[in-house]
Amino acid sequence: MYRTNPLNAKLASGESTMGCWSHLASPIAAEIVALAGYDFIVIDHEHGPGHYLDATAILQAVSATDVATFIRVPWNDPVHLKRTLDTGVDGVIVPYVRNAEEAKRAVDACFYPPRGTRGMAHVLCRASDYGLKMDEYADSLHDNLTIACMVETPEGVKNAAEIAAVDGLSMVFIGPFDLSTSMGIAGQFEHPAFRAALSEAEAGAKEAGKLLGSIATHIDDVAALRERGYDFIVSSSDLLLLRDAACQDVRGAQAE
Repeated sequence: MYRTNPLNAKLASGESTMGCWSHLASPIAAEIVALAGYDFIVIDHEHGPGHYLDATAILQAVSATDVATFIRVPWNDPVHLKRTLDTGVDGVIVPYVRNAEEAKRAVDACFYPPRGTRGMAHVLCRASDYGLKMDEYADSLHDNLTIACMVETPEGVKNAAEIAAVDGLSMVFIGPFDLSTSMGIAGQFEHPAFRAALSEAEAGAKEAGKLLGSIATHIDDVAALRERGYDFIVSSSDLLLLRDAACQDVRGAQAE
């Protein structure tokens, strides 16, 4: 649905924002998360089970709140990006970006010609209120849309500064799990090699003046990421919140 990106004012003021993954493809779960007060939700189409119709239902469910909405697309693919953007999300997260050329390809797929290569369907898509606000949507796209590219490989870390410098890119999003795994030290977030890679990627984003995002871990929790200047922090997932609460409830009952 056409609106001003609710995350823009918070980020422009230097405020660090916190959000939650939407992994359950459930409008009800997403609505609960939004009402709980998170700044944003990320509908996960890379590892989640949902599709575009599920995403649309989730966006409708949270539309009465001021939560910002993102979709992590399955891949750096123009078809996925244009279909995702037509749903009316406030931003996209593109996985496995390794260099500036791939980042530019992602950005180009998000904007209409002549700036980019996205197919022009603003006359009917949900993002423009099904064409009722097609001009407003197209004219404000550059200012409203948040585009994040994920750095999650050693190559991506080495090229982080060049990725961040791509015109139109809003954010570098560091994926700690894939990055550590691609380095052969899966989940070893205290490993000196991982800490060095993390610092290099962080510096590349900040030197370019771009937003910095990541996922909180048991080593780098929300407070630690805020302290290091992260703007966009994913703290949990609707699936994990449900799983952990259910396990705690069962353990509590068994202990009685």
